[in-house]
Amino acid sequence: MEVICLQDEAFYRLIEKVVERLQPKVAAKEDKWISGSEAMQRLRIQSKTTLQKLRDEGSIRFSQPERKIILYDVDSINDYLNRHAKDTF
Repeated sequence: MEVICLQDEAFYRLIEKVVERLQPKVAAKEDKWISGSEAMQRLRIQSKTTLQKLRDEGSIRFSQPERKIILYDVDSINDYLNRHAKDTF
């Protein structure tokens, strides 16, 4: 086993470089509109019928740019989940 010794300044510069390289991956912005399969995954449901029911009831927002393409708003899915969250005792 090898032991590597660094001075304080060199160690902190190394840490800063690692953080700089990780920043773009963390800062990648999430899409506002997601597919039906992604929406089902976020909602933890497995039925397309349940997803359609939520859409028909107006519980979650959606957009239909083309006849067979339906996209779901991430913010409305998060709001839906927060509305149905139960507080702990």
